[in-house]
Amino acid sequence: QVQVVESGGGLVQPGGSLRLSCAASGSGFSINNMHWYRQAQGKERQLVASITRSGGTNVVDSVKGRFTISRDNAKNTTYLQMNGLLREDTAVYYCLVEIVTTIKPRWFAYWGQGTQVTVSS
Repeated sequence: QVQVVESGGGLVQPGGSLRLSCAASGSGFSINNMHWYRQAQGKERQLVASITRSGGTNVVDSVKGRFTISRDNAKNTTYLQMNGLLREDTAVYYCLVEIVTTIKPRWFAYWGQGTQVTVSS
């Protein structure tokens, strides 16, 4: 069984910073790509940033230059450093982890429960 847990959300003023963490736990698998999504109230869930196992990254244009995704493979953890936060960044942020099982390799993807980020003065 794989568990994915996000943390680090909260209330921050416009222009402020937050660092989100997403940790995957369990056994019998290796982690491939890791992603951050966000879902604002009344809107669809949207991809924000992705990182491959080797560290290749991609962020969407709306957060480019403000958000940075990184990971620590030894800790099965990905981070989203968010700087220069705007009111429109307010959303629930979700982590999606792609894993491959060690025995009889199969691909699975697991979502975390989400962490609320609110940007407000």
